[in-house]
Amino acid sequence: MPSVATETTTLPVAGLQVSALTAGPADGEPVVLLHGFPDTNRTWSRQVAALSDAGFRCIAPMLRGYEPSSQPDPHAPVTTYSPVRAADDLVEIARNLGAPVHAVGHDWGSVVVQLATAMEPAAFTTATVVAVAPLRESAARILRTPGQFVNSAYMALFQLRGISEHIVSRDDFAFVEALWRRWSPRWDFDRDDLTAVKAVLSEPGVLRAALSYYRSMTLVRSPEMRRIGKLAAAPVAVPTLAVTGRTDRCMDTRVFDGLDTSRYEAGLRVERLDGGHWTHIEDAGTFGALVHDWIANHGKDV
Repeated sequence: MPSVATETTTLPVAGLQVSALTAGPADGEPVVLLHGFPDTNRTWSRQVAALSDAGFRCIAPMLRGYEPSSQPDPHAPVTTYSPVRAADDLVEIARNLGAPVHAVGHDWGSVVVQLATAMEPAAFTTATVVAVAPLRESAARILRTPGQFVNSAYMALFQLRGISEHIVSRDDFAFVEALWRRWSPRWDFDRDDLTAVKAVLSEPGVLRAALSYYRSMTLVRSPEMRRIGKLAAAPVAVPTLAVTGRTDRCMDTRVFDGLDTSRYEAGLRVERLDGGHWTHIEDAGTFGALVHDWIANHGKDV
């Protein structure tokens, strides 16, 4: 791994305080990297190191709710953690960085990047979405993909408020470790990364906030879901790279096959790499080279 100084800073976002890993020259093109569930910004550290060593300014924030300082209230409504609210956060971060920026998102981070780039395309130079396919284009394919409903069964469990918190957290978050093993069956993951995730989910209010991302998506009549529907159908003016892992058992890689690219005015490119759900770690070298070339070929000087 390249040797680079990584710092932790605090970003003011929507009146909240969000911590972020940062690295790279202050005048480098900004790259914002977003994590998903069950995860933290720590698992972007390998890509932060590689990209910042190449001259980019990297910022990897925690998603809203993943620390007490980014929770507006311990009893905030579920919609506080709708991914479209996190997309508002990403747009604000991009503006504060002197947009446009490159945005990279994994899992929920992928959803957030998709919504934010549709919301305010001028704030983004490129988008890279990892593990979760473009929302509108993949919906019909999910219905036709054998096994995807089994893969997604955990989402139904997460709707059981209180019960799911107990199930996920018991036995030192054994449920989380099981997801890591199931979703990336060939991954010999770093135990320290998993320990860090468990520590974050143990902090006050974090597990409830993290599960609220899933719960918010069932509130189909909420203003947030109406916004998501409109944004998911909007034209995309930002060049978009979609990355899937061949052995992903969370989002079946076949969902990425044959996607309609007509909504993507600046192009949609799909790449399939080795690894499962966390392909950006499992196949880190290939992933890093792919993303580096993608953003370098679409940068401000191109």
